[in-house]
Amino acid sequence: MIDRTWTWGLSAGAVVAVVLAACGGGKVGLSAHVGDEARKPTQVLGGDDQSRCDFRGRTDREVSETAGPGATLPNVRRVYQIVGTGDDRHKVLVCREVDTNLDGKKDVVRTYNEKGESLREEADSNYDGKVDTWITFASGRIAKEDLDVDFNGQPDTWKFYSSGQLTRIQRDVNRDGKADVWEFYVEGRLERSGVDVDGDGHVDRWDHDEIARAAAEAEAAKQSASPGAKVADAGAPAPAADVSDAGTDGASGADDAGPKSKRLQQKREQVDGGTP
Repeated sequence: MIDRTWTWGLSAGAVVAVVLAACGGGKVGLSAHVGDEARKPTQVLGGDDQSRCDFRGRTDREVSETAGPGATLPNVRRVYQIVGTGDDRHKVLVCREVDTNLDGKKDVVRTYNEKGESLREEADSNYDGKVDTWITFASGRIAKEDLDVDFNGQPDTWKFYSSGQLTRIQRDVNRDGKADVWEFYVEGRLERSGVDVDGDGHVDRWDHDEIARAAAEAEAAKQSASPGAKVADAGAPAPAADVSDAGTDGASGADDAGPKSKRLQQKREQVDGGTP
């Protein structure tokens, strides 16, 4: 990753240095530092890159421009909040935005709180210049995701998470702005779904029985196809009756019981991997 910084400073009213960097006519960043004063934000040159981070015109923000994998020009912008004074002065990341398809326009932006935890994210997933994904975080973990799957500017799919795990999805199938399909998940697997048939906002039909049966059948098929299951069946121990019958003929029967018991134990050890 390439990290580029452009700075200029003033001391006692005199210009000390001015440094500008430009590559191939692309956009460059410029940050200013005046003694111990707050740093001025980067100024974007060469056109609008559809930035959504709040830094322009603010003296309490510092900007870093870097080039990510596959990029020759900076395509990742990080905006920091300058807090504290003197020895306590430090910066905290408050916004990050990325041009993921390297077309010169930022298509993903995420904001952070003072602890550095994610707050919100917006993204343009089809690169048409319009946001179609909205994500909300709680304690740094994803809590809700709104999606505009038909790219008409309005969310029509809503995903809900608990402790970072998907728990529920609501879908607007008939595009009336209201959810008419509800899906509930347990440990990332679909458990049941409900459908609003008449458009009154309430579930009219639950499909949990079909979903549960399909899941059970899939699990049973997986178990039957498991190589371990076939080995266990092939090496299953002989019925216990063989051992008890071996000792029913008096002393001679007792003599035979020892070898049979030993053979049975050996079979069990083969099945259990050598564990008695």
